[in-house]
Amino acid sequence: MKLKYPFVLIHISTVVLILAESSRPPFACDSSHPLTKSYPFCKPTLPINQRVQDLISRLTLDEKISQLVNSAPPIPRLGIPEYEWWSEALHGVAYFPGLHTGMSLNGTIQSATSFPQVILTAASFDVHLWYRIGQAVGREARAIYNAGQATGMTFWAPNINIFRDPRWGRGQETPGEDPVVTGKYAVSFVRGIQGDTFEGGKLGHHLQASACCKHFTAYDLDNWKGVNRFVFNAKVSLQDLADTYMPPFRSCIEEGKASGIMCAYNRVNGVPNCADYNLLSKTARAQWGFDGYITSDCDAVSIIHEEQGYAKLPEDAVADVLKAGMDVNCGNYLKNYTKSAVVKRKLPISEIDRALHNLFSVRMRLGLFDGNPLQQPFGKIGPDQVCSQEHQNLALEAARNSIVLLKNTYRLLPFSKAKTTSLAVIGPNANSAKTLLGNYAGIPCKTVTPLQGLQRYVKDIRYHPGCNAVNCSYALTDQAVKVAKGAEYVVLVMGLDQTQEREELDRVDLVLSPKQQNLISTLARAAKNPVVLVLLSGGPVDISFAKNDKHIGSILWAGYPGEAGGLALAEIIFGDHNPGGRLPVTWYPQSFVKVPMTDMRMRPEPSSGYPGRTYRFYQGQKVFEFGYGLSYSSYSYEFLPVAQNKVYLNHQIKSPKAELENSNALKHVPVSELGTELCSKRIPVTVRAQNHGDMAGRHPLLLFVRSAKAGNGRPEKQLVGFQSVILNAGERADVEFELSPCEHLSTVNEDGLMVIEEGSHLLSIEDKESEITVIL
Repeated sequence: MKLKYPFVLIHISTVVLILAESSRPPFACDSSHPLTKSYPFCKPTLPINQRVQDLISRLTLDEKISQLVNSAPPIPRLGIPEYEWWSEALHGVAYFPGLHTGMSLNGTIQSATSFPQVILTAASFDVHLWYRIGQAVGREARAIYNAGQATGMTFWAPNINIFRDPRWGRGQETPGEDPVVTGKYAVSFVRGIQGDTFEGGKLGHHLQASACCKHFTAYDLDNWKGVNRFVFNAKVSLQDLADTYMPPFRSCIEEGKASGIMCAYNRVNGVPNCADYNLLSKTARAQWGFDGYITSDCDAVSIIHEEQGYAKLPEDAVADVLKAGMDVNCGNYLKNYTKSAVVKRKLPISEIDRALHNLFSVRMRLGLFDGNPLQQPFGKIGPDQVCSQEHQNLALEAARNSIVLLKNTYRLLPFSKAKTTSLAVIGPNANSAKTLLGNYAGIPCKTVTPLQGLQRYVKDIRYHPGCNAVNCSYALTDQAVKVAKGAEYVVLVMGLDQTQEREELDRVDLVLSPKQQNLISTLARAAKNPVVLVLLSGGPVDISFAKNDKHIGSILWAGYPGEAGGLALAEIIFGDHNPGGRLPVTWYPQSFVKVPMTDMRMRPEPSSGYPGRTYRFYQGQKVFEFGYGLSYSSYSYEFLPVAQNKVYLNHQIKSPKAELENSNALKHVPVSELGTELCSKRIPVTVRAQNHGDMAGRHPLLLFVRSAKAGNGRPEKQLVGFQSVILNAGERADVEFELSPCEHLSTVNEDGLMVIEEGSHLLSIEDKESEITVIL
C-alpha cells in the first residue's frame, strides 16, 4: 500500500497506528464503539442464547449469508470484525504462508512448538501426555491471538478417523486403528486445547480455543488408483459404523465436549456426509448432545453438486447441507448460492438463523464479544507461553516416550556412551529437519535432527545421505559403504516422508523403495558390527527383510517425531532413555495391497479370501502386531485374583423378549434392555507388573478382552483399557483397571445394536489371561 501523505511526520504516525492496530487482537463489543453499550449481544451478563438471538435479529439477509463461510467478513455498522474459522493445530499451531487461515506466525511470534505427529504420540498410550499436548497447543494458540496475530480461534483438529488401511496418506494424522484409543485421544486432546481439566466437566462457557473433531465420518481414503475422496462412496454396514467408525466421534462429543465437528467429503452409503440429516442433526446433536458448530471440509459443499451429482443444482446443495445441520462452509458455495436458494424457496431463512446461532455462540464462548480479550479469563496468556521451555521439554518427552523399539538382537542397543569411539550416520532422513515434522506442521521453535542429536554423544561421526531423496531414485551406495566401513557402529535413518504419504496421496505399496531397501541391506553387510535401522514414517512399512536380517541388530520406529525428535532418538540409542512405545497400528505384509482400499468392511470373509482389517478382525499374517514394542528391560505380568469373576444379567432384564439366541447358540441381551444400575457397576481388575531389567522404564500395559467363542463377527480381541507404569530396575507395582460390563463385555450385532453375550470372556495382558463369565 502506498501512503499518499507528503509529510514524514504523518508517515511515521500512520505506521505507528498500523503497528498498534496489528498488535491488538480483533474483537467485537469494543467499549469505544459508540453503540456498543446499547447492544444486548454485547452484555456478558446475559445468557449466550439471548445475546445471539439479539445479534441475529439485527442482521440483514446479505449480512447473514456473508457469515456462512470460513472467511467471514466484518460487519462494521455493528462493530463486528472479520473472523476466520479455518485454523490448524494438529500437533502444534500450524501456519501456512500464502494460505488464508486464521493464524499467522509472521509477527512478534514467529514459531510455535511442534510436537510429534499424532500417530507417534498415540504409541505412548498415555492419556495424560495427550491432554498436556492439547493444553500446550491451546495456550500457544491463545497467546498468538492475544498478540494480534490471529483472526480466528477455531482449530480444525483433532483428526480422529480410524487408520483402517495402512496405505492411507493421512493415517499419520490419526491416533491409529483402535476406536478406544482414538476416542480417548480425542477426549484428552480436546479437553486440553479448549481449556478444560483433565477429568473434564469444568469448562463452562469459556473456551481457551475451539477444537473440531474431523472428518465425520468413515473417511480414510484420499487418492488411491484413481478413486479420490471427493467422489468416493463408502459402503459401510451398520455393524461397522457402530463399533468402529462412530465411537471416537461420540466420545469426542459426549466426553470431550468438542465445540466443533467437520463433516467429510465422501458419501456414506450414498449420502454425502455434509448433507446427512441423520448424521449431523439426529445423531450428533439429538442423540449425543452436540452443542457447537459444524463446518464442511473445504469445498465439500460444491462437490455435492459438481462432482458427486447428488444435488441437481447449486441451490439444492446449499439447501441440503443447511437443512442437514451444517453451519459453515469452507469455501464460497454458500456465499454464492444461499440467497438464490432462498429466493427459489428451496431454503427457509430459519435454517440460516439456526446456523448463525451455532456460529456466533462459539465466537462468544471464545470471549470475542465480551470487550477486550486481554481483560478476559485467557487474556494474560502472552508470547512467553509460545515455545516456552516447558513446551519444548514436553515435545521431547512426547517423542522419547513414544518411539517404538521393534528389534534388539544381541542387545545391540543401547550403545555405550563411554566406549563408542566412532559412528556412521547414513540415510536421507538423517539430517532432514522437515521430515521430522510430518504434515500440518507449523514453524517449529527449533529442530534437532537425528544427526545433530547423535553428535551430542559421539565426537567422531561420519555422515552421508546415502540417497538423493527418500525414494532413493539415485543411490550413492559406494560412497555410503565407504563411510560405513570406517566407523565402529552404523545408524541408518531411512523410511518415508511427505513425498510418499500425505493428504491427497495414498500409497500403493507397503515396502520401502527397492533402491532404499537395497542400500540398507548392502550397508548392513558392509558394516563392522550389526547396524541400527531407524524408520521415520507415518504409516506401517513391511520391513520383513530387515526384521530377518542378522546384520540389522536393532530397529526403531520413530514416526515423525517433531522438533525434538532427533534428540529423543539419540537419548534412546545411547541409553539415557529406556524405550516404551507400542505400535498403534498393525504392520501388514506387502501382500495386503491385493485388498482394495475401497472395501470398507472391517470383518473378514474367509469364503472370498477377504482378510478383514485392524488387529480386531484381521486374520492374515503380520509383520508386527498392534501393541507390539520392546524395551531395554524385560517385564512380567500377573493377574491378581478377581473378587467378582461372574456377571449376572438375568435379574436386570426389563423384558423377557430381550433374551434371544444367535446363530452360534449363545444367548445375548441388548445393552439397551439393561438397567442403569448394572451398567454403572465396575469390575476391578488388578495386574501386577514387574521390571526384571537393570534400567528404569516406562511401559504401557494394554488390557484386551475376547470372547472364548470365536466367530460370528466377534473381534479377535478388543482393547478395553491401557495405563502406563514407571518401574525402577527390579521394582513391581499393581496396576488397577475398571471394567464396565455394558461397555467392555459387549459387542455389536449386525443391526448395529450393542449386546452382551453369555459365556466366558477372557482378559489378557501379553500371554497372561483371566476369565470373567457372563450368566443370563
